[in-house]
Amino acid sequence: MQTGIENGDFIEHTEFSGNMYGTSKAAVQDVQAKNLICILVTDMQGVRSIKRTDLNPIYISIQPPSREVLEHRLRDRKTESEESLQKRLHAAKVDMEISKEQGLFDTVIVNDDLEEAHGQLKAFLLEEIQKVKKTNMPS
Repeated sequence: MQTGIENGDFIEHTEFSGNMYGTSKAAVQDVQAKNLICILVTDMQGVRSIKRTDLNPIYISIQPPSREVLEHRLRDRKTESEESLQKRLHAAKVDMEISKEQGLFDTVIVNDDLEEAHGQLKAFLLEEIQKVKKTNMPS
């Protein structure tokens, strides 16, 4: 992966908790070639990296209602060490603050109620799909 990063083969990349994550240009191009919607899950560093590309995506932030609720959810899963949990909580706090920056996201969805959040996401995506269809229709 490091060689690919150095060669500019990644749209975005980061290291978190000792693990490397990233999105290759080839992976996005493969999805686009199939005329499918490519969904990327990334941190704020990734959002900023993608904004520097020639891609023109929509940006959606899905957030917990609060840091406390997120902590409760993560602890209930019992999948994190205390150290890992604290790193995730710190990153989430930073991300939630940064996401308030005007124009960074096209929409912010607060996942307080799963069904409601899903409905908001679905409605937003359907609206965006309709915009794309209208833009691509022959005159």
